[in-house]
Formats: sequence, C-alpha cells, structure tokens
Amino acid sequence: MMHKNKQHLYTIIIAAVVTAAVVAGVRHFHIKHFRCVVPGVLYTSGQPRRMDYTRLLYKYHIGTIVNIRVPTEDREENWYNEEIMWVRENGVNYVELPMECIDRKCRIPDEPTQKKFLEIMAKGENLPVLIHGNSGRTRVSTLAAVWLIKQKGYTLEQAAQAVKRIRGDQPSDPEMQFLRDQYNNRE
Repeated sequence: MMHKNKQHLYTIIIAAVVTAAVVAGVRHFHIKHFRCVVPGVLYTSGQPRRMDYTRLLYKYHIGTIVNIRVPTEDREENWYNEEIMWVRENGVNYVELPMECIDRKCRIPDEPTQKKFLEIMAKGENLPVLIHGNSGRTRVSTLAAVWLIKQKGYTLEQAAQAVKRIRGDQPSDPEMQFLRDQYNNRE
C-alpha cells in the first residue's frame, strides 16, 4: 500500500512539474496581442517584454520597432529602459511616435504622427515593422489602418476589418469616421 501511495505522489509531482514547464513555455512564446497585418511587412502588439524581443527578431526578423507609448506610461514597470537597451544591443531601428491620450482621443493619430509613420513604412530598409502600444489593440489598429488605406490601397471596409482583427472588436463611431476621412482623402 505504501509503495502505491509513493508512486501516486511521484506521478502528481511529475504532472505538476510538466504543467509548470508548459505554462512557463507558453508565456515565453506569447507576445501580448501580437497580430500579423501584412506578413513580412507590418506587425502589431502590446508592450513586448524580456524574451519577446528576441522572438520578434529571430522569428519575424523585425527591422524597426515603432513605439507609440508615451515614455512615462507605466514607467514603474521599466519597460522603456528594457526596450531601449535591447534595440541598441541588437541593431534594430527604434522610433518613438507617442500617441498621448487626451480625452480618449489617443485612438486617432494626429497628422504629424500619420506622416512620420507613412515615411517609416515607405522605406524598405525599415521593414518588417512592429508597432506596439501598451495593450496592442486600439492605437496600433488605427495607425495600421492609415497605412493600409494610404499606401496599400485598402478600401474602407477592408481597413475596418483589419482594425477589427487587430483589436478584437469593431471600430467605434469616431474611429470609423476617421477611417472614412482617411479613405476619402487618400492621394
């Protein structure tokens, strides 16, 4: 009886260790809200952490990281210093394009932000590009949509679907109006 209990205990311990390893492995290879917008060209995500950067470099060959967060945003987590050190050590281009939230209007990029992002995307040596915010959903989706409409020729409906894929829900009415304006004013 004692032998059976000991064997049962070992089985439970092994199962617990395997479960812990799997959970740790899943986090190790999970980048918050990572989305492929156009393979090999544009990706979006939430704030990468630790080994996420290495995965982005080796799996997706990211050439440029565009950070749309304000440097003081959640500064206590030290994400900013971690990111700056990593890009310097790995030769990845880094562009700060902060989209500040004022009365929840941070979802819509202003003209200078749009222009700078389109310039980044127009240069082949910058590709592939990762745009990231804190969550990787709202701000990144509208900025990606600007590029999809203005440089990739997406229709309004296609751009709205891309926003939905990136953020997980439909664009709000003000965001749809913004996309409509982008589509109507494309060159």
